[in-house]
Amino acid sequence: MFEHEDSQTDLLEQIEDLIQEKRYAQLRDLLVPMEAPDIAQLCADLDEKTLPLVFRLLPKEQAAEVFVELDSDQQEMLIQGFSNTELKEVLDELYLDDTVDIVEEMPANVVKRILRHSDPETRKSINEILKYPDDSTGSIMTTEFVDLKATMTVEAALKRIRRTGPDKETINICYVIDDQRHLLGLLSIRTLLLAEDDDIIDDIMERHIISVHTLDDQESTARVLSKYDFLALPVVDTENRLVGIVTVDDAMDVLQEEVTEDIELMAAILPGDKPYLKTGVLETWKARTPWLLVLMLSATFTGIILTHFENALAACAILTSFIPMLSGTGGNSGTQASTAVIRALSLGELRFSDLPRVIWKEFRVSISCGICLAVANFVKMMVVDRWLMHNPAVTPLVALVVCTTLIGTVMCAKLVGCSLPLLAEKLHFDPAVMASPFISTIVDSLSLLIYFRFASLFLGL
Repeated sequence: MFEHEDSQTDLLEQIEDLIQEKRYAQLRDLLVPMEAPDIAQLCADLDEKTLPLVFRLLPKEQAAEVFVELDSDQQEMLIQGFSNTELKEVLDELYLDDTVDIVEEMPANVVKRILRHSDPETRKSINEILKYPDDSTGSIMTTEFVDLKATMTVEAALKRIRRTGPDKETINICYVIDDQRHLLGLLSIRTLLLAEDDDIIDDIMERHIISVHTLDDQESTARVLSKYDFLALPVVDTENRLVGIVTVDDAMDVLQEEVTEDIELMAAILPGDKPYLKTGVLETWKARTPWLLVLMLSATFTGIILTHFENALAACAILTSFIPMLSGTGGNSGTQASTAVIRALSLGELRFSDLPRVIWKEFRVSISCGICLAVANFVKMMVVDRWLMHNPAVTPLVALVVCTTLIGTVMCAKLVGCSLPLLAEKLHFDPAVMASPFISTIVDSLSLLIYFRFASLFLGL
């Protein structure tokens, strides 16, 4: 396993040297001890001619593991170059959920070829999983699990596991079903190994089962796996019939995708499904421009407010110099609150019913933060702006206007920042949409309204 960029560069040079010298046996010996994700990372830097050669040197099982770790463009390139025999060998080594993931990423002509070279049972399972909505639990589950009957003895159960286990994604947990495939219980392989051969499964199985439904949101299912530290979770239909399982590796992929999507939404970028360097300029432009347009148009409210109070600004021009500070502080305050609430929502710590408690907490926090910032800013304006920079326009009354505005802005920003994500969740929008850019735009307008209201009150503008 390599950890540093220098190590990867050295390995790539070594691979290229071995290929040029046609020392393929040594190259194979170099690759075989490595982990599949590390080989896939190396393959990302290989050219189109070298990648198929390196891939074909790997043993079948390891090649399949590496294939799963490659990005979709490399997978498509390899499939296009595979013979029918090679394609079938790779597909035979893949677990069902990995095959489904690949099918979802491939163009139609490649999908047809994959399905054509899959056995009938696998093809049927793939089509069944593809029927589920994209973000549902059914779309990420696998049907490769060990099922047992309650009437079996431990000896019979172990024989069944030995016979069917090699083709299953996991055998750590076995699921007990009846003739209609209703989920009755589960037991671990540890329980089976420690039991007596003549013990009955019905007597030793765990009856308290935590399961999820096929149409449950996949992010919620991933959180359940994380909460209970399960390695797998049974998936049932509306009639409590066992149809599949979700394994922890798939849950980790889901959580990574959801975190990436939230980060992109919080930065006002439409979510994408490709790595940064694999995303073209046109795709990046399409992802960023819509939100920039929305935010630009919404920011016109700030301009309207400034135009409305231009006479006040002309009468006391020094007020203009403090607008960026007020807007920036308001945006930062709102972002702090929204980030904390969005994280709590993603972890299942908050619900919409908690809105009053969240508002009350953020109100008290905003008062504390606002007063602290106002005091620090008042001292700064008097010492730095008025005394050190010799600016007589910065009077104590002007400082009072700015500092009271600061308190009001922080209060509004934190209340807006904590409320909008919860409202978005209630309306079934992604809370991450209500993040930094969107909140900053709202707070900018509110801070100007508060600013000029206090200016009118204290300065008579």
